[in-house]
Amino acid sequence: MKTLRLALAQIDPTVGDLEGNTKKIIGYIRRAEDYSADLVVFPELAVTGYPPEDLLLKPQFIGDNLDALRKIKEEVWDITAIVGFVDRKNDIYNAAAVLHNKNIVDIYHKMFLPNYGVFDEERYFLAGTRYPVYTLGDVALGVNICEDIWYPEGPARVQSFSGAEVIININASPYHVGKADFREKMLATRATDNVVIIAYLNTVGGQDELVFDGHSIVVDERGEIICRGKQFEEDLIIVDLNLDSVFMGRLHDPRKRRQAATAENPRVERIVISREGPLKPRTALPAREAVVLAPNEEIYKALVIGTCDYVTKNGFREAVIGLSGGVDSSLVASIAVDALGKDKVKGLFMPSPYTSAESREDAFALARNLGIELLEVPIVKIYTTYLETLKEDFEGRAPDSTEENIQARIRGNILMAFSNKFGWLVLTTGNKSEMSVGYATLYGDMAGGFAVIKDVPKTLVYELCAWRNNKEGRALIPERVLRKEPSAELKRDQKDTDTLPPYEVLDPVLKAYVEEDRSFEEILSRECASECVEKVIGMIDRSEYKRRQAPPGIKITRRAFGRDRRFPITNRYRSM
Repeated sequence: MKTLRLALAQIDPTVGDLEGNTKKIIGYIRRAEDYSADLVVFPELAVTGYPPEDLLLKPQFIGDNLDALRKIKEEVWDITAIVGFVDRKNDIYNAAAVLHNKNIVDIYHKMFLPNYGVFDEERYFLAGTRYPVYTLGDVALGVNICEDIWYPEGPARVQSFSGAEVIININASPYHVGKADFREKMLATRATDNVVIIAYLNTVGGQDELVFDGHSIVVDERGEIICRGKQFEEDLIIVDLNLDSVFMGRLHDPRKRRQAATAENPRVERIVISREGPLKPRTALPAREAVVLAPNEEIYKALVIGTCDYVTKNGFREAVIGLSGGVDSSLVASIAVDALGKDKVKGLFMPSPYTSAESREDAFALARNLGIELLEVPIVKIYTTYLETLKEDFEGRAPDSTEENIQARIRGNILMAFSNKFGWLVLTTGNKSEMSVGYATLYGDMAGGFAVIKDVPKTLVYELCAWRNNKEGRALIPERVLRKEPSAELKRDQKDTDTLPPYEVLDPVLKAYVEEDRSFEEILSRECASECVEKVIGMIDRSEYKRRQAPPGIKITRRAFGRDRRFPITNRYRSM
């Protein structure tokens, strides 16, 4: 039987940490050798971390990344390794190095450069033009990178019809809800169309707004999944591939013969990594099982790893959250504790004249349940001083949102004061529904370092809280928090519905307009009257200036605010 023992190193690199990433890569090479793997594979731009953005405009960074690759090369002895890095020739390339016996055997350059959504690779890289097919012993391999696999007529097709039995596709593919299922269907189609085994390796971890879910998979030539990597965790996936099954599949499939001309493609290069096949003693691999997470657990884990990596990779030890007794701050506190540990999360309860007794009880109950310290800092005196200071200038004008926003800004100042004094990172608590329509106070509740649920609609906030309580087997987040009507409590008897449609009405409109770019007429069918839709769209458009000044937050939907959705602030176009 012709086999290949493959190791997929699903790692969490840090952008710019060339030394740390190199050390991690070498460590996983040693681990793969312990399993007698023939080939170990690392993610797209594993050396630099992804995305390195304008670090790529620094020649020194490019040179240091090449030095790191040379250091890794010297550690590749009794195994072959494929490592993502930045190559430099006449330009720079998103590249994969094929390493063997302390040599760089070859370098593949990514051919399809994504330039949509959160991607802007054409800003930095030149596209590759060649289709290498590698021979490792008696196994033929194709190597390509991320976007390359999404094109039916792309490198995978040329490489497979030129003899490759296994396609290695290395990735840094950001997470959003529903992407994993779509990705698996695409890979199954690509594998069956080309009668080839596809090993899809994805990076894992958080990088600013982006979260990478890992969830690497190996798909056989029939489109069936052989094994999966864990979701939102580092993992070393070891699998024995049966190449005889590919040969048998191709005997019964005439398409390879009909595509014989493809093998004559002048850009196909056949490169020998090693003429020797596997000579290592084989031990049976331990059974592995990677459970596919249910949707709400998947989202929650994305928020946890995104928070953990943002806080720790940026050198913070602890985080602080303004706890109001509401559902949003309760969810953020729960995520923070799961990400960092209860000893590294602090809460501030800052009551105003309009804070209810129930909110106080719920905030302290949550803190007890989570096991975090909660400090109480009333803002009544400061608020009174503000009003007295402004009384003469505001004379004759009725109280309005100005007085409401002063309270939010006092709280923002207090949170930032604690951040400055103790080095705590402020985690803001605004959700996507609020950020969409500007139902947030600039320099108030928007003040902070990281917006954990910035891309989580309000209705989903409730679902995630319910999921977390169910997982805990008790009301970790007090039940009253999930039942009471949402309120900013910035004036007497205030409710969110004084300003906004109910969230179960608002959120579908927001999804249609923000994520799907639906027209006014299309949105009217979303259980929201014409006046309601017009009001919501107007609020979204007018609030772009606020969102530009908000802290970064974790992307979990198909289209998030920020680098994913770029609208002009100065803009007179209206969709109505």
